[in-house]
Amino acid sequence: MNMIRSHILVCTGTGCSSSDSPKIIAEFERQLLEHGMDREAKVVRTGCFGLCALGPIVTVYPEGACYTHVTVDDVAEIVSEHIVKGRIVKRLLHKGDEDQGPVTSLAETQFYKHQKRIALRNCGVINPESIDEYIGVDGYAALGRILTEQIPPQQVIDTVKASGLRGRGGAGFPTGQKWQFTYDAVSPDGVKFVCCNADEGDPGAFMDRSVLEGDPHSVIEAMTIAGYAVGAHQGYIYVRAEYPIAVKRLETAIQQAKEYGLLGSNIFESGFDFDLELRLGAGAFVCGEETALMRSIEGMRGEPKTRPPFPAVKGLFDRPTLLNNVETYANITWIFNNGADKFAAIGTEKSKGTKVFALGGKITNTGLVEIPMGTTLRTVVEDIGGGVPNGKKFKAAQTGGPSGGCIPASLIDTPIDYESLGAIGSMMGSGGLIIMDEDNCMVDIAKFFLEFIVDESCGKCSPCRIGTKRLLGLLNKICEGNGEPEDLDALEELCEHIKQSALCGLGQTAPNPVLSTLKHFRDEYEAHVYEKRCPAGVCKALIRYTVDPVKCKGCTRCARSCPTGAIEGAVRAPHTINQSKCIKCGACMDQCRFDAIQKQ
Repeated sequence: MNMIRSHILVCTGTGCSSSDSPKIIAEFERQLLEHGMDREAKVVRTGCFGLCALGPIVTVYPEGACYTHVTVDDVAEIVSEHIVKGRIVKRLLHKGDEDQGPVTSLAETQFYKHQKRIALRNCGVINPESIDEYIGVDGYAALGRILTEQIPPQQVIDTVKASGLRGRGGAGFPTGQKWQFTYDAVSPDGVKFVCCNADEGDPGAFMDRSVLEGDPHSVIEAMTIAGYAVGAHQGYIYVRAEYPIAVKRLETAIQQAKEYGLLGSNIFESGFDFDLELRLGAGAFVCGEETALMRSIEGMRGEPKTRPPFPAVKGLFDRPTLLNNVETYANITWIFNNGADKFAAIGTEKSKGTKVFALGGKITNTGLVEIPMGTTLRTVVEDIGGGVPNGKKFKAAQTGGPSGGCIPASLIDTPIDYESLGAIGSMMGSGGLIIMDEDNCMVDIAKFFLEFIVDESCGKCSPCRIGTKRLLGLLNKICEGNGEPEDLDALEELCEHIKQSALCGLGQTAPNPVLSTLKHFRDEYEAHVYEKRCPAGVCKALIRYTVDPVKCKGCTRCARSCPTGAIEGAVRAPHTINQSKCIKCGACMDQCRFDAIQKQ
């Protein structure tokens, strides 16, 4: 029997794949063959390690050496030095904290120190396209135990209830309660369905995608358990077509599960039948709303329905339907394998377990993080995220995507859980966490999210279709320097009307970015309206570029870079900017070597 002594784990998530990890894998396999090491070392294609800012990432075991920013040209050195000679290539190791120096393993870094991986437990650890590797980390053990021991469905549901798990899709509804509602519901013909919402559409969010790319079997196993618990024999995973790697790995995992008898008829010879199918979404943000998602699966236009009745009573094809998102399902098998009490011991009194966030924006360590509920925003920004780069100051964090709110720097010690975020006008959402610094204009941020919402509104109800467009019009007016004092009152009033009257949750939360920025950054709105000034220097209509005649040396670099010829002046004499010609592109400031160009 051939013994593999080295495992070379290479991330093949979307981020690293776009940075040539497939070519890196091919080069590893070529180099191993060339050095005669192909029978002693094995390349393992994994999902996301989490620290996307350092990709492509390669980890070599048993040493645990983590190489970052790896290129195809680095592979020969890793193979010849590390694999052949056993000498770690220190220049490629992840650079740790300043007082720590290079570190061998990612587990030693500040990035992972405050994390606890449950939903992401297998991402970056196993090959997501190998059912054997999933089984090797206790995969399908929970399902096997439930079916072979014939644990009653109500007991399965009670276990989920005892864990305190809440829906990770945004609303935070108790998962066990939702399973109970579906179990109790009466179907006219006995047919029920289980669905998975993998239509992740928030800007900057990639939590669910990474789970599907790195650990698809965990979702399949959990959905099968859910089907047994609520009395369903058919499941659907609704995944957006823009996730080609996730789709491919789901298709592979479903086929493997069927071949192993873990999907289909008489699973574990228990008499329980369950099957799964994929349905691809076309990228409509509104199809992340549960009733719109189900209409799309049915082949109809993705528009929300009025509730009640709720999907647990009358959902897909008018049958009782259980719907959870990817991250919610990713917690299920851990709960059954480790105990509901252990899951409930993590987090806070009302927010149990962990939460996955896609950390992005003005932050050093962009990537995927999983933290216990109750971890403070400061810990995420400063310790895990490594702080705001380029010496800039942290200004705000946007949680919950377009439906969420902005948390100001003054509230950086807020615990991240459902209740704490709700109390300050934000929300958990599905898990996008965008960091902003002093160069961000909060009025412009609100406008950005409203533009997204207006584009993605399904148009079914007037409050969302017309109201959000009116909100956007007011924000554009303010950013263009035409805002009036009464516009601020109009913004707040319109926001409240939309929240109270929109048909679905997406429309009802659409005003959140405006309301939260008005609450925490009202001074910026007032500067735009009363002073016709953008404090962050972002809104073009409200900024001016001027030349400091004392600092200007008349080198003409700025004049030569100006695309509209707005800069005038003789050589070695102070220049001036013709404001009527200036398009405020900032090229002059970028080119000036004497700090003579000022943005006001």
